[in-house]
Amino acid sequence: MLPYFPDQNAEVKHCPRDYIISLVTFIAVTISLTYDGSAPLSHQKILAIIAWTILIIMLWGENKVIRTQVMIAVVFATIGENFASLYMEAYSYRFKNIPLYIPAGHGIVYLTAVALGRSGFFQHYAREISIFVVMIGGLWAIKGISPFTERNDVVGAVLFGIFLICLFKGRSPMVYLGAFFITSWLEIVGTQAGTWSWAEIDPASTLSQGNPPSGIAAWYCLVDAVAMIGAKPLLKCLSRFYQQHLTSI
Repeated sequence: MLPYFPDQNAEVKHCPRDYIISLVTFIAVTISLTYDGSAPLSHQKILAIIAWTILIIMLWGENKVIRTQVMIAVVFATIGENFASLYMEAYSYRFKNIPLYIPAGHGIVYLTAVALGRSGFFQHYAREISIFVVMIGGLWAIKGISPFTERNDVVGAVLFGIFLICLFKGRSPMVYLGAFFITSWLEIVGTQAGTWSWAEIDPASTLSQGNPPSGIAAWYCLVDAVAMIGAKPLLKCLSRFYQQHLTSI
């Protein structure tokens, strides 16, 4: 029924590293996005230094596959930011830019989704967490298209539908569950602080969207897919390059 979910009877291991990564990220996201909601533009450089430092430290204990996936996620998500924000204007940051800490932030968020997904808690309670996410995310999406909402969120409902398909049919359901929690939290904090805001009408689909859209975690399903597909081929290419380079010396 759910081939990519962990076996309910399997023994799980609780690695403190996974919980530390998650805790640090939630705290850092809350503080940095709240602060940037009112800080001067120049302070984004300081936040960028902090973000890259945190990411490098977090990656220190990861294997080369995860590190490669994270860096692919950083590149892909940053390209997406420039297209969706600066070009399409689906959402806009306070200074109409891409803050310098955003690329590293994407890496931290992706790694956190991975860490949550592989954690003993998520592995043991995968089905219970899935039910919780479906219920909370579903209620959020339904509220967004109900007559009782101040801002219609059709895009959010569509994205949540895509998220559900990825969750139950995709190869990384645990990562998607982790992404739901961290991306939903950072979107709520960021929009409430005024660090960025979503356009009322999505320029690509011309559908109304919330601030933030409810199913925003669906975008990280795409980021994960690109990262997973690209990691091994990239590592092979780098390995061949180094071998050829060493042979020619």
